Amino acid sequence: MLMLSCELSTLRVLVVDDHELTRLTLQLVFSGQENIQVVGLASNGEEAIEMVKRYHPDVIILDLQMPVMDGWSASGHIKAISPNTQILAYSSVEDINIQETTAMPSFDNFCKKDVSTTELIALVRQLGQRAGDGSVAG
Repeated sequence: MLMLSCELSTLRVLVVDDHELTRLTLQLVFSGQENIQVVGLASNGEEAIEMVKRYHPDVIILDLQMPVMDGWSASGHIKAISPNTQILAYSSVEDINIQETTAMPSFDNFCKKDVSTTELIALVRQLGQRAGDGSVAG
């Protein structure tokens, strides 16, 4: 197995959102970042699970409200397949109970869709470090 230092390793990100514009915008945002690669775009939880099996992302930006399978359901399946993958719950829902979300063991962090780009990138990098150094609880 090839071991890469943290500086050289590329952070593999999977973007999951049912809105095409959101997926493409996030892909654009991250493609401009050094050491971050968007490995896949999924439009629902089922596609996300398939992509996790195929691409083994470090971090998933996961929309909560989606058709077919929502982010809540998908997150549990994803953690079962890939426990080290960090999941960032990404939601526009105003009345969402953040305490409830952070209490969910399958989410590693939470942010609302009106988050600034800089903040989102920082969150993803932070989660990526956690995924990479293996100091993940559970």
